[in-house]
Amino acid sequence: MSVPCVAVDRERGESVRSRLAEADVLDGDHQISVEDGTIYIPVTDPAAVPADLRASVVERDAAERDRPRTPAEILGFEPSLERLGDIVIVDEDDDERAREIADAVMASDIPCETVLNRASPIEGELRVRQWDVLAGNGTETVHREYGHEFLLDVAEVYFSPRLATERHRVAEQVTDGEYVVDMFAGVGPYAVPMAAHGADVLACDLNERAVEYLRENAERNGVADRITAVAGDVRELGNEYDDTADRIVMNLPHSANEFVDTAVRLAGDDCVVHYYDIQHEDDPFGPGTRALREAAGDDYDVTVETEHVVRSYAPHEHNVCLDVRLTRRK
Repeated sequence: MSVPCVAVDRERGESVRSRLAEADVLDGDHQISVEDGTIYIPVTDPAAVPADLRASVVERDAAERDRPRTPAEILGFEPSLERLGDIVIVDEDDDERAREIADAVMASDIPCETVLNRASPIEGELRVRQWDVLAGNGTETVHREYGHEFLLDVAEVYFSPRLATERHRVAEQVTDGEYVVDMFAGVGPYAVPMAAHGADVLACDLNERAVEYLRENAERNGVADRITAVAGDVRELGNEYDDTADRIVMNLPHSANEFVDTAVRLAGDDCVVHYYDIQHEDDPFGPGTRALREAAGDDYDVTVETEHVVRSYAPHEHNVCLDVRLTRRK
């Protein structure tokens, strides 16, 4: 049967497949095939394929794929699951129900080595949580997104796969030769793709274990020469970093407002700040804008270029991002 496929060099297959999955256009009913160094990835809607890949769409015969056995087919209901590398995460208060779901996940065709249940909220200044291991025996995994891979241990570092699209949005804005400060870098999900786009990145995090993973991930992705990883509070950076940044990422949405003075100190003459916040739906962008304007004072013109809702965080609360340009006044 002839179906639309994205045809790319085999070496690009995994990164392109990941992008098509993010765009929700992968055709799960037909098999991926390889011929003469080209991989053919079936898609459901050619018009929804990312714009830079549409010229690669061809019609091709593709064998039908046997439907995988899903946890929902085993359980009789659709469980809430989150994938992170080869870990599947559930979020259940009822331990018996959680273990029933874990058994179904392991019996299904989902590629999975470990099933975890959230055992606590995110806690402390390092933003980590406790986990119950329902199946398997480890909390370390390799997560892949947009052609990059990240080694991490969910029990030791904070990481949200739900922010992949947002991280890609920011990385796509980076131009070759920029100097970027990632103030709360974690294991590198912003720093690595920004470095891959040609930026030199100063990446800071209070969690020493996260910084160890960040250095490893910089090596894994071939950008170690472009990333300087620093373990510690970004507010304690020496003054040699003042007035240097072309771009700053402030992804600490519960308390980024406590770091705006540092962001302004680090900003160069023309600097874009990606400021993340969690605010009530009645005024999601106002508090962040006011905080940045107050910190900038008379030194910078402050222009809000983008007001962007990243996701719903809680009833009537949004996780938002402000893309703000600071232009030094002469």
